[in-house]
Amino acid sequence: MPAADVLIRGAGPVGCTLALALRDSGLSVFLCDRKIESNGKPLSRRPIALSHASRLILARVGAWDALETTPIEAVHVSQAGRFGRTRLDAADAGVPALGYVIDYGALTRSLRVNVRVHDAESPPEARCVVHGEGVAQGEVRERDYRHEALTALIEADPPARADAHERFAADGPIALLPMAGRYGLVWSLAPERAASLVDAPPQEFLAALAEAFGPRAGRFVGVEWRARTPLTLRVRRARVSGSEVYIGNAAQTLHPVAGQGLNLGLRDAWDLAETLRGAPGAALPHALARFAARRRFDAAMTIRVTDSLARSFLGASPIAGAARGLAMAALDATPPARRFFARRMIFGAGAMP
Repeated sequence: MPAADVLIRGAGPVGCTLALALRDSGLSVFLCDRKIESNGKPLSRRPIALSHASRLILARVGAWDALETTPIEAVHVSQAGRFGRTRLDAADAGVPALGYVIDYGALTRSLRVNVRVHDAESPPEARCVVHGEGVAQGEVRERDYRHEALTALIEADPPARADAHERFAADGPIALLPMAGRYGLVWSLAPERAASLVDAPPQEFLAALAEAFGPRAGRFVGVEWRARTPLTLRVRRARVSGSEVYIGNAAQTLHPVAGQGLNLGLRDAWDLAETLRGAPGAALPHALARFAARRRFDAAMTIRVTDSLARSFLGASPIAGAARGLAMAALDATPPARRFFARRMIFGAGAMP
């Protein structure tokens, strides 16, 4: 007889959120991770933008109030050296903020305070095994963008407030996310360029960033940490296999443009919790099939939009630049289109219940 109803592999934000969402379900839940923080070793650092929909999910599981986040009230989108720009703000979407920025490590630590995380060496047998760790494996659809994400924490003069920036430069898109008076940087670059900049002296790095981004966010005066990560699209062909379920990065690993990866994963966790709450043992296979069907449209549309944006914004040709400029100009001139786009980025393909 299984020792647990639900075994969750991976104690990142998605796995922890699922465990919290099942806390009062009556199900026995075992959360485990191979990378439990120990000996003061820090968790991965990178800026994460939580959508308003993710805020609603985290509030429902009782985790939101403990988070120290910076709201994004507006996003300025532009491209260097070419026409075309637009501005999305919270009023476009009818929400108090388009998103909320937090460091990934800080988010994970805050969520783990409220759950018990076991070592993954000897997990129990379970009726349902949920994979929420690592990147999508097995039979996957894959695309190598041949770029890396250079992430950093940037100090600017004047300090960051509540505006985010997405700037399409010659080397690749640059996102600046407000984080407690500073900016979280996500810069998509060719691997050789990312490797040289991540190890460059601070002033040389800041000069390169200023040259690529321009003066829209002020003067860059300091950098605290830097890291780089390869950028790929990896999507599992099957989200459910028997009694095993794949959510978050284990189901789909996305390009960070538009910041959809973690937000899609949190929607996975919420929908799976809702499914498991109403699934007696004998009905589990049918319930998991319903979960897979329920997530299919949201995941497919989010993946398609993210992949299309990533490939479009990596294009450096004059034709690609002109197409981006026309798209941004049209969006800027059409309030209903801005509202539709903003809400799609916030809530995914379907609105929150």
